[in-house]
Amino acid sequence: MATATTYGARAHARAQEGTRAEAMPVVPAADWPDPPCAAGHLVWAETVAGGNYTHRVLARGTELRLTDLNGDACAHLLLYAADRPWERLNVADTVKVQWNAYLREGVLLLSDQGRVLASVVADTSGRHDALCGTSTLLRNTARYGDGAPQSPSPAGRELFKLAAAKNGLEPRDLPPSLSFFQGVRVRDDGTLDFTGSAGPGGSVTLRAEQDVTVLIANVPHPADPRPDYVSTPLEVLAWRAAPTPPGAPLWDATPEGRRAFLNTAEFLAARGLA
Repeated sequence: MATATTYGARAHARAQEGTRAEAMPVVPAADWPDPPCAAGHLVWAETVAGGNYTHRVLARGTELRLTDLNGDACAHLLLYAADRPWERLNVADTVKVQWNAYLREGVLLLSDQGRVLASVVADTSGRHDALCGTSTLLRNTARYGDGAPQSPSPAGRELFKLAAAKNGLEPRDLPPSLSFFQGVRVRDDGTLDFTGSAGPGGSVTLRAEQDVTVLIANVPHPADPRPDYVSTPLEVLAWRAAPTPPGAPLWDATPEGRRAFLNTAEFLAARGLA
């Protein structure tokens, strides 16, 4: 075999340089063939396979676009303040403070400190969820036969554990997550109606309002009724931009949102970051 020796294995590995798989990062991101931003501004370009995960630290003002390429991606998302991981996405406050359980353009993703971690600045899908969180090892094992990260049906929480560990975080640091591209609605009797995907090509764009650590697991939604584990690739692109400024429509859209932006601005100003 060509790889039976160290020299053969090295030659085989080096021969793969420049080849591309359907789902993998593009390094450098500037090599992405069709950037959605000015030349040289792209900082993250990746296609995440179904049943896989990714993570990145993004600077304040960076815009992050997620795209459901084939119609069966589900991007489960967690956010942390990059240098203060104890400040993290609080889904309950995100829903409660804004009087809205449904994610859409204009929604702010709030931390447990009443500050804005990111804002939703564009949405062509409309099929998202802030109620159910991601899948678990126990549930996936019961539904699909396994939920371990290396199995054919990895659970979202198990993948989040791996992404968290690569950023110095532990399982206890994983709060409930948001889900993009597979939605639910609440019926009049309080039960949930799984609305599924809007179809291929839907996208959502977030703007980082602080430096943030982003964890993403691309796995089926826990309420997906299909018996098979269905998860298709997710496109992840991020580029340098600017945070939401005072006086912008998003800043002043609601009294609650304005207060969250003011809390964020005051905190960043005290640290000399804004």
